[in-house]
Amino acid sequence: MSTPFPTGTILGYPRIGRRRELKKAVEAFWAGKISAEELEAAAAELRAVTRERLATLGLGRADSSIPEAFSYYDQVLDAAVTVGAVPTRFSRLVKEDGSLDLAGYFTIARGEGQDVPAEMTKWFDSNYHYLVPEIGPETNFSLASDRLIREVAEATTSGFRTRPVIVGPVTFLLLSKASESAPEGYQPLDRLDDLLPVYAELLAALTAVGAEWVQLDEPALVSESIEVDRATVLAATEKAYALLGAVPARPQIFVAAPYGSLDDALPVLLASPVEAIGVDLVKGSLDGISTSSIGDTVIVGGVIDGHNIWRGDLAAAFDKLEAAGATSVSSSTSLFHTPHDVDDEPLLDPRLKSWLAFADQKVDQIATLAVGLRNGRAAIQDELDAATDALTDRHNAPGVRDGAVRRRAASLTEADFSRGDYAERLAAQDEALNLPFLPTTTIGSFPQTGDIRKARALHAKGELSEREYNDYLKAEIKRVVDLQEEIGIDVIVHGEPERNDMVQYFAEHLDGFAVTQNGWVQSYGSRCTRPSLLWGDVAREAPITVEWSTYTQSLTEKPVKGMLTGPVTILAWSFVRDDQPLADTANQVALALRDEIADLEAAGIGIIQVDEPALRELLPLKKKDQPSYLDWSVGSFRLATAGVEKKTQIHTHLCYSEFGVVIDAIDRLDADVTSIEAARSKMEVVPDIQSSGFGRGIGPGVYDIHSPRVPSVEEVTGLIEIALGSIPERQIWVNPDCGLKTRGYTETVESLTNVVEATLAVRARH
Repeated sequence: MSTPFPTGTILGYPRIGRRRELKKAVEAFWAGKISAEELEAAAAELRAVTRERLATLGLGRADSSIPEAFSYYDQVLDAAVTVGAVPTRFSRLVKEDGSLDLAGYFTIARGEGQDVPAEMTKWFDSNYHYLVPEIGPETNFSLASDRLIREVAEATTSGFRTRPVIVGPVTFLLLSKASESAPEGYQPLDRLDDLLPVYAELLAALTAVGAEWVQLDEPALVSESIEVDRATVLAATEKAYALLGAVPARPQIFVAAPYGSLDDALPVLLASPVEAIGVDLVKGSLDGISTSSIGDTVIVGGVIDGHNIWRGDLAAAFDKLEAAGATSVSSSTSLFHTPHDVDDEPLLDPRLKSWLAFADQKVDQIATLAVGLRNGRAAIQDELDAATDALTDRHNAPGVRDGAVRRRAASLTEADFSRGDYAERLAAQDEALNLPFLPTTTIGSFPQTGDIRKARALHAKGELSEREYNDYLKAEIKRVVDLQEEIGIDVIVHGEPERNDMVQYFAEHLDGFAVTQNGWVQSYGSRCTRPSLLWGDVAREAPITVEWSTYTQSLTEKPVKGMLTGPVTILAWSFVRDDQPLADTANQVALALRDEIADLEAAGIGIIQVDEPALRELLPLKKKDQPSYLDWSVGSFRLATAGVEKKTQIHTHLCYSEFGVVIDAIDRLDADVTSIEAARSKMEVVPDIQSSGFGRGIGPGVYDIHSPRVPSVEEVTGLIEIALGSIPERQIWVNPDCGLKTRGYTETVESLTNVVEATLAVRARH
């Protein structure tokens, strides 16, 4: 190798900013408050701050250990724009040289007018969602964006030798969908031969600006959920890296494969000309690979968990590195799944903080292990012992294990997971609710306005009393109820103004959780969340939502939905304890929710929605692990909901759910009504619903809330008619794709008005 691979590195770092600087700048640009040049300047400053921070934490300025992995919106969109894969409907945005300006880039991401944005789906088994590229025979690949090249040059000018990062060619095509014009049976991977020369051109251009290593992310190689024959995937991998490895003037290639074991893809990569391979040794292993087969390839051991925030067992991590023969250490995944810095959390209990490692602490751990790889275990023994002591303290701390919670969970029987016959429930619900054909509703949240956030902040500071805050929230709920009545929504929600986040709100009211002040992570685009920390056994001390639901019901004669977040989603969107099986933790959360549901029912709330938008997110990437996951995840939902009477209607909501992938599990949830994302994909999910014989209520979304565009009456009517063409009429509900929290009121009112108008027109015809 001309330049050795660094002994310690990370696969990526949080890119939104410690105080969400990028989010704020991007949204200011969208609102027309700053120019493209001002946004570029803000992004450049954030990149500079990140490089300096990583150097301070122990990564090198000149050894390619700092990844150049910035994105304004999404790394998969970045790859698509780089190789010229712009959907035809956005071709008007492309300049003569094939490039896009920032406004065009964001238009592709968010849509405009009748040009809808790309479909979004989950990024492997994480809570991040990416824009799905659309590739067809018409896609004209070319090196259309030099942004990554310019960012590497920017780093060089600042005195850094960084490692550019881009989604690898095989993963890029495997994550893409066929464009609308593609013939039947077409697969984007069919275009590999046309795409590879563009990647080769990019490698040469990166070399020209001083890049010595390049990171090509290939997580699709660890997944068994890709709907392409495995032999075809391996053949494509062999072809891709044989060609890229043969590029005469290129950086050395580091193929990173996070989120699981490479398994049969590892020998293919080892036989290729790539110089380094990143393996996830947290969720994966090197089983079956001999030291002799590795040869001169650098094995970069991903032993520091990029998925979670626990300090963990540093001694065991070093053991893994030694057993794997790794000569370099890294995070198991990009650290953009984690918050920036646990030291930036002054309100967290100091004992809890001693058990944690956010992104900055993980970089420090990697730097420590790198010293051990260079100088031997004895050189880092004190650090290993300190981590072991913290782990022991965590195990023995009060609240981590609660005898009453564990006894209750241990006493569960099969009857606690079953609601009985659906036909009997349906008859009882029809009589109790008397809903019209094609009932309309929303998913739960209404826009979180600046005034709501301001009132919440004043209350948190003690500048707004409890009574004043509650009065404000009740006035907001009344406004939302009146609005729904005026628009003509059939089943009313209270809008959730009291909730800062659909998981954090419950975490703040359940034992075993803690919440952060600055623990922001990116969910998609500019959307950020603060995952709660689930550190101990979970229990509910008092009702959480009953007051708000009963107040809402007092304002209307229409049915009101009680709104809860389901156990799987609470786990998926929190940083969860790693010292017991997820199934055990899920059942503890489910029992707490079961108590809440019982109180809602006793208070007269006849419809209760238990959201599980993350059910698909936690699905293991390896098929052998999926049945067990689906058993306990479905079981926890049923445990939460099975205690109600027949007349109480249980709803659930799933988004980015790829319905067909987990259709059997969704059916086994046994919810009376299931709402799902469907608008952005133009009801692609309907054939799966039809072929499955799904027999209960279903609400395929007709309004894509992830974009600011307002769907027309004609568009919504067409989507409803598609659903009616394949699903029995009695089953269908009409609703948006997801909650309306991130939208503005003007677009929300216009969109819901169009949804109701379309529904009334379809009702009249049917």
